[in-house]
Amino acid sequence: QVQLAESGGGSVQPGGSLRLSCAASGSRFSINTMAWYRQAPGKQRELVAQITRGGNTNYADSVKERFTISGDNGKNTVYLQMNSLKPEDTAVYYCSCVTVMFRTYWGQGTQVTVSS
Repeated sequence: QVQLAESGGGSVQPGGSLRLSCAASGSRFSINTMAWYRQAPGKQRELVAQITRGGNTNYADSVKERFTISGDNGKNTVYLQMNSLKPEDTAVYYCSCVTVMFRTYWGQGTQVTVSS
């Protein structure tokens, strides 16, 4: 069973920055992909950014050029640097990972609130 521990959420004014971290532990198999999703009230969960073990990244159009995902394979850790935050970025952010056995695991989520 894989555990994902998220940290770094909080409240920030529009235009501000936050950095989310997520550490995976307990995996018997290598992790192939790690990603951040978010879910705003009344909306479906959506992919924000993902990174493969080889370093390939993918972003939602709404966060391109503002958010940066990075990872540390040795520590099974992924980060999400969020700059120029907007009120519409307000959501619960979830970390996820997919192992080479194609099992998906989720973190508990961390709240990000962007408000003046």
